[in-house]
Amino acid sequence: MPFPSPFYRWRPHPWHGLSAGPDMPSVVHAYIELTPFDSVKYEIDKETGYLRVDRPQRYSSQPPALYGFIPRTYCGPRVLELSADVADEADRDPLDICVLSERPISRAEVLLNARVVGGFRMIDDGEADDKIIGVLDNDSFYEHVQDIDDLPTVIVERLRHYFTTYKTSPTDTETTNCIIDNIYGRERAFEVINASMADYDEQFGN
Repeated sequence: MPFPSPFYRWRPHPWHGLSAGPDMPSVVHAYIELTPFDSVKYEIDKETGYLRVDRPQRYSSQPPALYGFIPRTYCGPRVLELSADVADEADRDPLDICVLSERPISRAEVLLNARVVGGFRMIDDGEADDKIIGVLDNDSFYEHVQDIDDLPTVIVERLRHYFTTYKTSPTDTETTNCIIDNIYGRERAFEVINASMADYDEQFGN
């Protein structure tokens, strides 16, 4: 019996070896690094493609949604240009994505289809570090959600609170290097995704 197409003889690198999604930029692949149950920060090892323990979470904050990245994206000069009025450089990482799901998904290192509904323009220590927001594509609970305004406000605020506080020290609660100055809808999110894909092609080749 012939192998299915495509067939990978070896495990593909999650960043470089997987496609960006089945219906870009509206439905993307999301490779999940962290779940809401993780008290340890996991991050893709860029050399091997395996999930690496980065560090235990220093404080009690845990991500309120699945968190990972979109394969074959890169935050470079085009992504920076979309935030050039507030950022000094791009973070030179794959584009981050948070994915909402009604049923809890408790394991990381999974691949899923996410329907893009919006995002946050986040500046982390001077770097453009956008966070795309999506919903699990075949989740009937979220089937009505097409744009970020369709989400309950409390969910959006919960995500925003996490990203602006997870690095904040209890002894220094007034300052943070993470700023979210714009919550945007799906059309702007599509722009950011397309820019990150063009940055990837320039950095690594098509």
